[in-house]
Amino acid sequence: METKTILNDKSIAFLEQYLNNASPTGFESEGQKLWMDYLKPYVDTFITDTYGTCVGVINPDAPYKVVIEGHADEISWYVNYITEDGMLYVIRNGGSDQMIAPSKRVNIHTKKGIVKGVFGWPAIHTRNRGGEGDKAPKIETNFIDLGCESREEVEKLGVHVGCVITYPDTFEILNDTKFVCRALDNRVGGFMIAEVARLLKENNITLPFGLYITNSVQEEVGLRGAEMITQTIKPNVAIVTDVCHDSTTPMIDKKIEGELKIGKGPVITYAPAVQNILRELIIDTAETNNIPFQRLASSRVTGTDTDAFAYSNGGVASALISLPLRYMHTTVEMVHRDDVENVIKLIYNTLLKIESNETFSYFK
Repeated sequence: METKTILNDKSIAFLEQYLNNASPTGFESEGQKLWMDYLKPYVDTFITDTYGTCVGVINPDAPYKVVIEGHADEISWYVNYITEDGMLYVIRNGGSDQMIAPSKRVNIHTKKGIVKGVFGWPAIHTRNRGGEGDKAPKIETNFIDLGCESREEVEKLGVHVGCVITYPDTFEILNDTKFVCRALDNRVGGFMIAEVARLLKENNITLPFGLYITNSVQEEVGLRGAEMITQTIKPNVAIVTDVCHDSTTPMIDKKIEGELKIGKGPVITYAPAVQNILRELIIDTAETNNIPFQRLASSRVTGTDTDAFAYSNGGVASALISLPLRYMHTTVEMVHRDDVENVIKLIYNTLLKIESNETFSYFK
């Protein structure tokens, strides 16, 4: 690709709109509609399934099928219990972090619309009485205050057990190059694969296979959307993109997490689920196109939708291209614009090297 800058003003505007829209696990459909609207000019048709996974398809009649995939959902909370005096207690929907919740504003999603609230937290002056030491946040001690005096007041607002709760934090750019928002994990993945489809269209590329641009639901609770949609598509190849940890910020042990940094390029993973020949094709693509990349080893599982695709349908050649990210599962997740562009370039150029009917067999 000759163009150095991949993203344009329309791209960034869509990314901001897409991130700012809440898409909690199990409730992704509004975000999926935004994504399909953006992708529509660049694909031939769409597939959707019962739980909301969406797939834009190029060359739907081709027998050989290649998936590029991200996941659409973000972590959140559920209302679990409402006290007599109107306080809410919560449980996780995905890997929500109880440590960051105190003093955060929240949106509670109801049939009547958004109800505002806050995670309350006792003042520092009151937390060390009786020599007990300071108290760390726990899920069972975190509570939400809606400004109500009773359970009845809460219920009149439309809030009930099972309502999903998200943070309202929105997209911003720091120092020109850093994208910051909640839910970059992993709506930025859905964004990047949509940009790949845009570039294929704008560059008039004709692929020799069917391309399935897949935005899966329910990754945060066990890769469930990918598990479902791979049975529908039955792909031959799957290239998954998700986020991974920048390990260069304080309080992270590189001996455990490896050494990865935002701005240093896409991350290519080594793991049992990653098909070696496909991974080497991706590495060769990066080297041929002078795309910087980093390496990550995963022990048993990647913890991403790669695992769901790889072990489906008798085995699907799968690989993972990750975007390094700081502060995962917080409201200030941070990625580098250069890495976003380089992930897009790497997926795009890898697609140009995949041949129809390639088996990726170790035994040729």
